Amino acid sequence: MSILMNKKYKQLLMGLLFDGIGMLSFVIPFVGEFSDIVWAPLSGWLMTRMYKGKVGKAAGIFTFVEEIIPGFDIIPSFTLMWLYTYVFKVAKKEQTIEV
Repeated sequence: MSILMNKKYKQLLMGLLFDGIGMLSFVIPFVGEFSDIVWAPLSGWLMTRMYKGKVGKAAGIFTFVEEIIPGFDIIPSFTLMWLYTYVFKVAKKEQTIEV
């Protein structure tokens, strides 16, 4: 259980860091958006490494698109994926078991 908790919160911290990096383009208007050309594919790849399977691939594509489109960097895609994986998906699984 301890190892699972460590992985869970390590992914949360990494996701918060990656979302912060993605939002850095807002610091320097117009110039910062060009950094997304490098960050968008990297963030998509990182997402697929953090979350395996079809869900991770779909999240990687979403993250790439979200980062490459100017102005959409405000969406915390890594944090949303963490919430989906460790909060919403778990709650749904527990609800199904109780029925």
